[in-house]
Amino acid sequence: MTVLIDPPAWPAHDTLWSHLVSDSSYDELHAFADRAGVPRRAFDHDHYDVPQSRYAELVASGAAPVTGRELVLRLIASGLRVPQRDKRKVPRAHG
Repeated sequence: MTVLIDPPAWPAHDTLWSHLVSDSSYDELHAFADRAGVPRRAFDHDHYDVPQSRYAELVASGAAPVTGRELVLRLIASGLRVPQRDKRKVPRAHG
């Protein structure tokens, strides 16, 4: 049971973004995000989008740094991955 974070590599809104995921449950992911002050509006179907400026802080808070490839593979293996085609059908969770 681990919360994972990939390196900031996704450009948007004048910064780079990382993905924060759990390899065991959404409850674990949301609890970690809540403790770290990551807003629920940053949750996008199966991950949180977090800006580069938060990366080191989230690692220091316990998120395990992994490559983007490892993050996706572990998310798929956990059964928590939402396929891209399904993301188009379901609105994002806001909170």
